[in-house]
Amino acid sequence: MNQNNLRTVTVMRYITPLREGGSLPALAEADDDFKYVLKFRGAGHGVKALIAELLGGEIARFLGLPVPELVFANLDEAFGRMEGDEEIQDLLKFSQGLNLGLHYLSGAITYDAAVNDCDELLASKIVWLDAFITNVDRTFRNTNLLIWHKELWLIDHGASFYFHHSWDNWKANAVSPFALIKDHVLLPKATKMEEVHAEFTQKLNDTVLKELVHLIPEDWLQWENGEITSEEIKDVYFHFLSLRLANSDNFLKQTQDARKTLI
Repeated sequence: MNQNNLRTVTVMRYITPLREGGSLPALAEADDDFKYVLKFRGAGHGVKALIAELLGGEIARFLGLPVPELVFANLDEAFGRMEGDEEIQDLLKFSQGLNLGLHYLSGAITYDAAVNDCDELLASKIVWLDAFITNVDRTFRNTNLLIWHKELWLIDHGASFYFHHSWDNWKANAVSPFALIKDHVLLPKATKMEEVHAEFTQKLNDTVLKELVHLIPEDWLQWENGEITSEEIKDVYFHFLSLRLANSDNFLKQTQDARKTLI
């Protein structure tokens, strides 16, 4: 696997908050002259949401799914001092250092299952991915899918890996069938789960998973409680993914059973 490190950019201009996001993401411009949707370490679930975004997005990319480029986005100390909104000013203040940016898909529209179609193979791939990374946030209410240039793109994986909010039960979560897949927006179209399961379980392995986990910046692993080292944190993410892959038949069956109740 040739998994290159993500590019790092410096944020130059804060353009506007994206109020539809609960963690106050923002549209910003970086020193490479591209615009990015910024996810901030100072928001909501902090660096854990950024780790979920990074791992979820890069696993999706490795599996060949369409995801906007992810970059590490550096926010310097002076950035945001002129921001008039106090809430945003505080967010920027607490987000100094390394954050995460998704390449902005200008002109993209939100996927609507009632209006937009999705190929059954692609739908099955997305459902499998979300069951694997335990992504609770790809529902009819909030699809986290965009249509851009007539193609479907995946965004926002920050609600994945929810085990890390109650760190002690990661092993149980790793082998869980993931019942919440029943709410997935693309589940009705996911008719090719067996085919996708065979492909993805062949592509993924411990070597790939270890390389993906090692993309997590050291800066995001200095957790406040200090009871677990950065290497131990990475080790848990790796073993979670490895164990989940080894027990992937569990969530495959859950997905197939959930589909049957829809038909």
